[in-house]
Amino acid sequence: MPIRTAVPPRVLTVAGSDSGGGAGIQADLKTMLALGVHGMSVLTAVTAQNSLGVQGAWELPVDAVRAQYRSVVDDIGVQAVKTGMLASAALVETVAALLAATDAPVVVDPVGVSKHGDALLAAEALDSVRTVLLPVATVATPNLDEVAQLTGVVVTEEDGMRRAAEEILAFGPRWVVIKGGHLPGEAVDLLTDGSEEHWLRAPRHDNRHTHGTGCTLASAIAAGLALGQDVPTAVRGAKTYVTGAIEAGFPLGAGIGPVDHGWLTRPAG
Repeated sequence: MPIRTAVPPRVLTVAGSDSGGGAGIQADLKTMLALGVHGMSVLTAVTAQNSLGVQGAWELPVDAVRAQYRSVVDDIGVQAVKTGMLASAALVETVAALLAATDAPVVVDPVGVSKHGDALLAAEALDSVRTVLLPVATVATPNLDEVAQLTGVVVTEEDGMRRAAEEILAFGPRWVVIKGGHLPGEAVDLLTDGSEEHWLRAPRHDNRHTHGTGCTLASAIAAGLALGQDVPTAVRGAKTYVTGAIEAGFPLGAGIGPVDHGWLTRPAG
């Protein structure tokens, strides 16, 4: 077998662990592998989680998170960073400071609740997300529940996504993807930096097994940025990837199964 000498682009995920393997760190690393980048991880929390929900969550100490981050970035380096579950104000502030000192694009998935409605971010951490985490984001990727949590804006139709984007951009990210997957009809997302708009549309697949969708999209965007793509190109590619993963989502356990992160490698038919 030939020995590979070229180093693939490196992407770091700073997120929690999903013991069921459908979301969190596990989803991030699977996505990165599927899209041709080298995934690395900083674990912020451990969850006991399955297809039915989150049965428990334990955040890691700030020192452990900081040490993991410095270990990877100082030796290996990164071409992009993605954040997910940060759990507490202390972790949000620690990670934001680390990101601010790192010369790489940052994708912030402001995870607030799980697919099953379980809280993954302390209420007192919301202000830290607004004031220190979103300002260091190259791209922020809130869903409509997270928009409401962060801004108070409740979006019930497509036109409301513009106002949601304006409110999130006011916190400081360069770009925002407002994910409209909770609206009826086709799956529509709005990408904007406040001056240009990209409406991303895809057919809605009749598949309830969508666990890990948000983590997967954010990680796919980070992979595209690490590969040298501009933000609109990276987001369009991520939308295509996650749409295929949702279509191929499969049942696990008695509840909601995961999207299929490896759908690109499955034989056709």
